[in-house]
Amino acid sequence: MTTSCAAQLSVLLRTLKLPSFLGSHEEASRLAERESWSFSRFLLHLAEAEITDRKERRIERLLRQSNLPADKTLATLDQTKLPVRVRRMLPTLCEGQFLARAENVLAFGLPGRGKTHCVAAIGHELVRRGYEVLFVPAFALVQRLLIAKRDLDIEKEMRRLDRYDAVILDDLGYIQQDRAEMEVLFTFLAERYERRSVMITSNLVFSQWDKIFKDPMTTAAAIDRVVHHSVILEMTGESQRSDAAKKRNSAAKSKAAEETATEENLPTP
Repeated sequence: MTTSCAAQLSVLLRTLKLPSFLGSHEEASRLAERESWSFSRFLLHLAEAEITDRKERRIERLLRQSNLPADKTLATLDQTKLPVRVRRMLPTLCEGQFLARAENVLAFGLPGRGKTHCVAAIGHELVRRGYEVLFVPAFALVQRLLIAKRDLDIEKEMRRLDRYDAVILDDLGYIQQDRAEMEVLFTFLAERYERRSVMITSNLVFSQWDKIFKDPMTTAAAIDRVVHHSVILEMTGESQRSDAAKKRNSAAKSKAAEETATEENLPTP
């Protein structure tokens, strides 16, 4: 290819917004000549590279906008600490078929049982499959909705949230017990009912949700909408944070003992 043709092609590829074509067409051209590819094989190679790169760029964009904790992935999740039932359900949830059915995922358990990590790990896997996910602390979402309501923008804000296949509400039990906050939270759950999925972590079982919604009828209505189509993960067992803290303390004591033995020129116990 002549220099002028290469320059014109680069301009056209930029205009068409084909960055992978632009970045790889020269190398692909040399490979095509060496391997005696047909024009169709050459174009197929470039098209496949463009599609692959677009998919990767989209996943990167979805991960950035998801606000998912970067360190809470399936790779960093110690599945041996999960209840057996939860461990068995994890692969299916990560595939994301529940999203097409607008089902919810509810993770309940005492603090430190791995609720947030487990649900966030599922969120990461969903993003890698091309789904749009938003991770947000429950109190932050409620404040976001309150601001939108104050500015008479609540419907537009609901539409913004509606673009997400799944909204992960973390730590539902820590929402302040204010009537205005309860109302916007209920409105959000009612809007997504049987249309879009929510994934909720909470240290409050359903019998304690009156602390969130206060009014008995509103509490019952909220539970009904959340539970009707849902998968419930009961996160039991020992506190993973306490277990991790014990291991750190044990390691620190061992290190201190080694240092003391070295200083005193004594055998390490």
